[in-house]
Amino acid sequence: MSKENREIESILPLFRQLLEKVDNLLNRLDARAEYAPSECLDNHIAFQWRAQNGTGHLVPVKHPHLVESTDLIGINAQWATLYRNTRQFLQGLPANHVLLWGDRGTGKSSLVKAMLERYADNGLRLVGIGKEGLVHLQEVAEVLWERPERYILFCDDLAFNEDEPEYRELKAMLEGGISACPDNVLIYATSNRRHLMPRQVRENRYPQNDEDELYSREATEEKVSLSDRFGLRLAFQRISQETYLEIVSHYAQKRGLSVPTEKLHRAALEWEASSSGRSGRVAYQFVADLAGQLALESNFYSEP
Repeated sequence: MSKENREIESILPLFRQLLEKVDNLLNRLDARAEYAPSECLDNHIAFQWRAQNGTGHLVPVKHPHLVESTDLIGINAQWATLYRNTRQFLQGLPANHVLLWGDRGTGKSSLVKAMLERYADNGLRLVGIGKEGLVHLQEVAEVLWERPERYILFCDDLAFNEDEPEYRELKAMLEGGISACPDNVLIYATSNRRHLMPRQVRENRYPQNDEDELYSREATEEKVSLSDRFGLRLAFQRISQETYLEIVSHYAQKRGLSVPTEKLHRAALEWEASSSGRSGRVAYQFVADLAGQLALESNFYSEP
């Protein structure tokens, strides 16, 4: 091999790396062109922030899941508080970021989506942001800053471990960062954890053992400080059997099921016993299954 060929062979890897970087840059530019913020934000009411190649862009949700407020049974107090806070936000009045925490399947996410269903015509918009997208919170805020609409950044089912950096980005956005949060942006987050981070029993014992951190109280304060930055913290607890059966009856009536109440409730309790626990979600799943069974039986017996 000649000297010239050897030199060409040696620079080929660098050339390939350069081509790869150019290709990535072009893909990012194409993505931004495809999801032009102004056009995207003008024509939709719900969005998802999609992280890609170290940045991200808004993707419109063409068929958002809108929840009717009448489907939310047993959480009247939480509904009233979030409803009031959202109304304040829409009217340009002081309003708080909100953490909805508690047992699974109790209506936390549904309550947030019910706000969109109720107020989309009044300029409310919903932007879903996964945990991996929290590092781009300020970038999202810049995109929305000058918009006339009001945006809820919806962080669903959040939970952090101590070694994850995303929670610090969330803390900065909520309060205390060098950049301000736009007046037209609020964060509504849901979690099964009260403080979004794991807590150990030993953290409430002072003094702790010799292997623990020297200033253990400071470590505990660091964990609690994240949830403290939400001005409103709404608790959701496991529903009673009476409320569970009320939800079952509501969904059965909504689907037009002609089943005697006693039989319906007995079947609902049997379903609950074999499920993950009593909740509005379990009630919905039971009625959906029952509706499917009845429809299938009806079709079967109507066949020649």
